[in-house]
Amino acid sequence: MDNPQKPKITDPATGLKKAEHYCAYQERSQQEVRDKLYEWGLYTTAVENIITQLIESNFLNEERFAKAYTSGKFNQKHWGRIKIKQGLKQKNVSPILIKKALQTLDLDDYIATLTRLITKKAGTVAESNTAKRNYKLQQYALSRGFEPELTMEVLKNSGL
Repeated sequence: MDNPQKPKITDPATGLKKAEHYCAYQERSQQEVRDKLYEWGLYTTAVENIITQLIESNFLNEERFAKAYTSGKFNQKHWGRIKIKQGLKQKNVSPILIKKALQTLDLDDYIATLTRLITKKAGTVAESNTAKRNYKLQQYALSRGFEPELTMEVLKNSGL
């Protein structure tokens, strides 16, 4: 089955209204909005003007997006700082804003989440050799984006 082509938007005013709705639905990065505007068929000058207007009317705020993304990925998906940072880089968020957003994570919550993840995973790892078991748990924590040093410390302190 062929997907019918959606009609392209050529009017910048219509593009602005759709972009406002798009941004009001959830926090977006500038790159996400830019990509969506190009997908809708708008041209470079119109796209940049719309993005400027969205920023001025506070529909688009990169710092607010970075903080929302960070807290969402940590609280919902239990991602570590490394994975969150990579996700923000893919969204073309500036390094300064990434650093600011990562600083909003509470260290105690961060360590508690890591400990909870490792403890939960330890119940599913069927490995009798302690070194191999710890290696598997460490790899799991690394795949979730947690720092190697912190993971080793939690493994050592939890006594798993």
